[in-house]
Amino acid sequence: MLGTVLRAPGDIRCEEVADPRILKPTDAIIKLSASCVCGSDLWPYRGLQPVNEPQHMGHEYCGVVVEVGSAVKTIRPGQFVVGSFCLSDNTCPHCRSGFQSSCEHREFMSGAQAPYARVALADGTLVATDTMPSDDLIPSLLAASDVLGTGWYAADAARVTPGCTAVVVGDGAVGLMGVLAAKQLGAGRIIAMSRHKQRQELALEYGATDIVIERGDEGVAKIRELTSGIGADSVLECVGTQESMMQAINACRPGGSIGFVGVPHGVSLDGQMLFFQQKNLLGGPAPVRRFLPHLIDLVMTRKINPGKVFDLEVPLADVAHGYRAMDERSAIKTLLRM
Repeated sequence: MLGTVLRAPGDIRCEEVADPRILKPTDAIIKLSASCVCGSDLWPYRGLQPVNEPQHMGHEYCGVVVEVGSAVKTIRPGQFVVGSFCLSDNTCPHCRSGFQSSCEHREFMSGAQAPYARVALADGTLVATDTMPSDDLIPSLLAASDVLGTGWYAADAARVTPGCTAVVVGDGAVGLMGVLAAKQLGAGRIIAMSRHKQRQELALEYGATDIVIERGDEGVAKIRELTSGIGADSVLECVGTQESMMQAINACRPGGSIGFVGVPHGVSLDGQMLFFQQKNLLGGPAPVRRFLPHLIDLVMTRKINPGKVFDLEVPLADVAHGYRAMDERSAIKTLLRM
């Protein structure tokens, strides 16, 4: 079959790859209804993560089960399923406490930018819909497998509560999903930090009440101005750079909370600075599996439409264009049709 392969920074191709097959009794094979390019895929594409050998790309997925291993009990062929980029058994102590992304048997999904994919730990990872979704819901269900779940975790980790003031640092797909999540969790004021008109408009549609275009110290000063010098109750950090992390920490009030989900690159935090900040920090890879049943229900009942974050759709054969558009920021997120 054809699949997406990153051979070197900037060298992304749609080429022949091996068909997936059952390797362990707990595996499932799914036929993807759609896949997409993730912002985190851009780190190796840009050469900011090493590419020591060709990489079969893709970790966001939804589709129909076509085969299961002999030990799979709760998932069966013919079901439409959504999974997480973190594969988990959903039974270990960390999973039971809601942190499936730290599962004792955790694996990371790969190879999902292709027509078929193998999903390990299928019983613990995959969540089936009650009915076969209509085609227009596929983008939103696909979003639930990563960017929506990650944005939701950022809001949860930042302790967004009804009536609070939340700030979202980052206007990529995860940041925009963070805005949506903060709205759903009842934030009274949602300040989106964005310099891009199209992303600002979508942030406002998803529930942002204010837009701040400044960055760094200027951005922090603007947040303080908007919050009577106090800072925000909750800050969602959705980028992963030194500047964005410090912006998030400094925009938060003492006693407030920062949920950081941007994959860190070059981030270093001083212990004494953190000591005197007196702010809560929680982040890391999102335990999407914890939120999936609720997110799927919100999508299937059409209470949210996270699929709008996909503003470019291309066939798998044109995947290089999809990567390039996101790298150049002419697209927020690329949907890949099989």
